[in-house]
Amino acid sequence: MYLRIFSFALLVLIFSCKESSEKQKPGKALFNGQDLSGWTQMGGEANYAVEDGIIVGKTVSGTPNSFLTTDKMYDDFILELDYKVDSSMNSGIQIRSNSIASYQNGRVHGYQIEIDPSERAWSAGIYDEGRRGWLVDLDNNSKAQKAFKQGEWNHYRIEAIGDTIKTWINGVPASFLIDDKTASGFIALQVHSIAKDDKPGKTIMWKDIRIQTDSLEHYSQKMQIAPVTTKNTLTTSEEKDGWKMLWDGKTTEGWRGARLEDFPQQGWEIKNGILTVLASGGAESAAGGDIVTEKLYGDFELKADFKITEGANSGIKYYVDTDINKGPGSSIGLEYQILDDDKHPDAKLGNHEGSRTVASLYDLIKADPDKPIHPVGAWNTARIISKNNHVEHWLNGTKVLEYERGSEDFRKLVSESKYAKWDRFGELEEGRILLQDHGNRVSFKNIKIKTL
Repeated sequence: MYLRIFSFALLVLIFSCKESSEKQKPGKALFNGQDLSGWTQMGGEANYAVEDGIIVGKTVSGTPNSFLTTDKMYDDFILELDYKVDSSMNSGIQIRSNSIASYQNGRVHGYQIEIDPSERAWSAGIYDEGRRGWLVDLDNNSKAQKAFKQGEWNHYRIEAIGDTIKTWINGVPASFLIDDKTASGFIALQVHSIAKDDKPGKTIMWKDIRIQTDSLEHYSQKMQIAPVTTKNTLTTSEEKDGWKMLWDGKTTEGWRGARLEDFPQQGWEIKNGILTVLASGGAESAAGGDIVTEKLYGDFELKADFKITEGANSGIKYYVDTDINKGPGSSIGLEYQILDDDKHPDAKLGNHEGSRTVASLYDLIKADPDKPIHPVGAWNTARIISKNNHVEHWLNGTKVLEYERGSEDFRKLVSESKYAKWDRFGELEEGRILLQDHGNRVSFKNIKIKTL
């Protein structure tokens, strides 16, 4: 009898201690240990299942990357979890990630905390899945590289607070990123794709997945490594791919006024890594005037982040010849329109319907009306690709129009536009890049170019 009472008391004590320990852990469980309630699979067709209180992902041959995503979206949080991975697999933890129909047919994209059991050993580095590639690798962090335990459970701590993301692997500081590309999204567990002829069934396992969303300033830990800042700098992937900064984020080097020998003395502001054309009443090139690159560009790819104010108008022009149209108004070139479509009257004007709306080829071709535009006051990303006279406009990762410079269709559009009076408009082999002063406050950053 006494033995039974003692055994019962011991069980109660063990259960109580376990329950107390769970309560002491900060945050709450993202995984209930029993099933995949609260999670949805996206992307590929890898197999996810719950086995003995653990989420197990298994590879399937010939399918794209698979993601088990939280149904809930998260902005600021501290996430901790354990994982064990097959030594021949690559995987990752997605944070602040999204799947949007207009972006590459719903492709999952966003920050990925890498799981890398290979000799490279970049586990807990930060990769931008489906967008910019590597943001923080571990080439210069040998302690973090050595912290990964092959064939064993590894622990990640991930802090995403404001524009800062910090990671630890088994208690060792791994990555420290300052980047404001995405503020909110789901969390996802990745099973990487494998080729059709690869053997399926390789596994990765996750357990003890917990998240904190309150009192983060109390729980946030100091990072003992230097931060990587993406603002006005090239990412690792961009540098390897031949990109160059078109604006250095600090000075006027490489730029001048479109009708000046030097940079304008008024009308433009450089502050906190942001280049801003100041408001001056809405007139075209009446204050500081347009600014242009000192260099000429032929085939190129250009990326720039822009932010408009209410009712604003501006533009990014390319193949600009500053010797054309030296009178009033802006310098002449093909224009990626920047506009508040809801509040600026130009959205309803133009010789071709809708051709003066944001991301359009100004006065010639209307951008896709389903374009993914962020609201006034938020940053958007413009991308222009021009190669062998084929030109594409992109907005926030989505292609919104394309055309052929010098084609019969292009010349017909020009003949019906405000540009008809300029012979062979838009057909220069080389020209300058221009940021327009249209008298409204518009800001730019992360201006990058790659010659093709």
